[in-house]
Amino acid sequence: MKTIGIRVNPSFVTYAVLDTDSKTVVVTDCINVPKALSTPDALKFVRSTLLDVLREYSVEKAGIRIAEHTQHSPSIDRIQIEGVVQEALASSTVLAYFVGQIASISAKANIERTDFKQIVAGDKDFAEVENWKEHSAEEREAILTAIGAQNA
Repeated sequence: MKTIGIRVNPSFVTYAVLDTDSKTVVVTDCINVPKALSTPDALKFVRSTLLDVLREYSVEKAGIRIAEHTQHSPSIDRIQIEGVVQEALASSTVLAYFVGQIASISAKANIERTDFKQIVAGDKDFAEVENWKEHSAEEREAILTAIGAQNA
C-alpha cells in the first residue's frame, strides 16, 4: 500500500510517499505555490497538482500535518492551503485520510509524543527510515505523517 504525508507551508506543500509493504520512502518533494497567481488560482494549482501526485503514485491512505492551535498568529495562507488539501483528499480516490497535529501523528506513527520534535529536528535518530538526516525538517514531518497514515 502507498501512503502520503503532507506538510503545508504558506509558500509550498511538502509531501512524502511511503510504500508500506517495503517500508521505504518512494519520494519526497514540494509543490511550490506560485506567487504570480491570485489566491484562488494558486489554491486551484495546489489542488490539481496534489490530485496528480495521488494518481501517479496510486496513494491509498493519507495524512495531513496541520498547524497547532497554540500558534499566536496563524498563517491564513497556510490554513487556506490545508483546507484545499483536505478537500482534494476528500474528492480523490484515497480510501482514508486523517488530519492531525503532533499528538495525533505521534500516536498513529507509534512514536512518543515527547520525541516528535527531536526526531523532526534530526536530534534523535529515526532508524525506521534510511538516510533520515538527509531529509529536511518538513520532509521528516511529511514522512512521519505518511507513516501515521497507515492507521488512518
